[in-house]
Amino acid sequence: MDAKAISKANLPSRHVTVGPARAPHRSYLYAMGLSEAEIAQPLIGVASCWNEAAPCNISLMRQAQVVKKGVAAANGTPREFCTITVTDGIAMGHQGMKASLVSRDVIADSVELTMRGHCYDGLVGLAGCDKSLPGMMMAMVRLNVPSVFIYGGSILPGSYRGRQITVQDVFEAVGQHSVGAISDEDLLEVEQAACPSAGSCGAQFTANTMATVAEAIGLALPYSCGAPAPYEMRDRFNYASGEKVMELIAKNIRPRDIVTRRALENAAAVVAATGGSTNGALHLPAIAHEAGIEFDLFDVAEIFRKTPYIADLKPGGRYVAKDMFEAGGIPLLMKTLLDHGYLHGDCMTVTGRTLAENMEKIAWNDAQDVVYPADKPISRTGGVVGLKGNLAPEGAIVKVAGMKNLKFTGPARCFDSEEACFEAVTNRTYKEGEVLVIRYEGPKGGPGMREMLATTAALYGQGMGDKVALITDGRFSGATRGFCIGHVGPEAAVGGPIGLLGDGDIITIDAVEGTIDVALGEDELAARRTEWKPRQTDYQSGAIWKYAQTVGSARFGAVTHPGGAKETHCYADV
Repeated sequence: MDAKAISKANLPSRHVTVGPARAPHRSYLYAMGLSEAEIAQPLIGVASCWNEAAPCNISLMRQAQVVKKGVAAANGTPREFCTITVTDGIAMGHQGMKASLVSRDVIADSVELTMRGHCYDGLVGLAGCDKSLPGMMMAMVRLNVPSVFIYGGSILPGSYRGRQITVQDVFEAVGQHSVGAISDEDLLEVEQAACPSAGSCGAQFTANTMATVAEAIGLALPYSCGAPAPYEMRDRFNYASGEKVMELIAKNIRPRDIVTRRALENAAAVVAATGGSTNGALHLPAIAHEAGIEFDLFDVAEIFRKTPYIADLKPGGRYVAKDMFEAGGIPLLMKTLLDHGYLHGDCMTVTGRTLAENMEKIAWNDAQDVVYPADKPISRTGGVVGLKGNLAPEGAIVKVAGMKNLKFTGPARCFDSEEACFEAVTNRTYKEGEVLVIRYEGPKGGPGMREMLATTAALYGQGMGDKVALITDGRFSGATRGFCIGHVGPEAAVGGPIGLLGDGDIITIDAVEGTIDVALGEDELAARRTEWKPRQTDYQSGAIWKYAQTVGSARFGAVTHPGGAKETHCYADV
């Protein structure tokens, strides 16, 4: 692709590189070693979420250097910058998790501001940990300049006494340790073995779920999101992505040409088919919002309802992301879904071809059992289910992949924070058959809508994962398993029914029918609502306070601005 043939007449970088008035701007570019010819080329933002917080992000800066070579080879001028990441595995189980979901929107905002301020013409975004993936994709759709998404890749599985383990096993080992099932030495051995390389959590937790989404929605090159982080072959995808963004500029193919309603339905289908993270139901509406597309929790749940569960991936199954990649990758999964009518094949992708055209030469691999044929699934309904009822008028979500019992009825045991529930679990002061309720952990009430992996993993470690249910207006990690219902809305902080519950109220959850109800009449709920009073959080200043002032309902993605539907101009057309 000869970028020299691309006119800057309609590209954002003309505002900083073209004409006598931009001599001061160009002087800064010369100061960084750029030539006159490089300044005349399209300027491409290469954004990474690199940091030293966790293995998820540690390889991103190295991979970004290869992207830059690809951009340069296609006669573009790469301009690298970094944004933040909050890594859930580190933030989990304490107040730090309140920063996690907030970081998604900060990532999108910071990428937007960097691109706007410097007038870059295209974007290649590299992301590793959970919220950085949707955050980067949200920025792409918001800016609407030609963009390619790159996932940094998954971690390799650990090996513990002859079996594969992931960080999920470490969280569950904490529960085993709390009841004396394993020793201090055993716990140390598990924690030192679980994470042997760079890369994001290896099972179908949130990072790999959203990586699968990136290919299915069309923003990432085929196969690029499956290759593990340590594999040197990732450089082929990085280089090709750098070249590809230049082709997209030449053809004027933009993210909103790719992220359509039908593409979002494809994305929801792969979440369900892989038994992916419930967080997919939060992030897909948020990505849709950037394009001005109405696509809420109930729309996602409808796709979940009619999509088969076909990928035998942890935490509900046997395998990790590396195994699926080696079996045929995300395209193998998408091919069987497409062949059996579960994907829209006419959606445009960053290859410049449709999804169906990308899949034309994908052959089924009979010599693997990671991905099942879509007409012979693990189960007929998706691995994730939407719920609705008088306890969740705005919906809720549960991952059912790997679960045997899909119905639960029991008395409520209410906690007004994750810490209070975790203490009860640690001290075993709860009872079998109870529905543990964690509230005031929603987007506003947390603030920040924390994930609850520490609590759910401890329950499993104690052997109680299938003997209690847990519901929250917060979130669950993609690593969570068991009867754990998140995103209950409206949240307690705004007077939702979950905030009106009392200990002993009988709650019924039916993941077959998709319902979640409390045995209270409307008159009783109305009476309790008159007694309810809003609570003040501990966050009365700073970024988390600021987030709470603008964040909306989980049903619509917990977004913080009006979105594409309210735009009066698009950055790509400045």
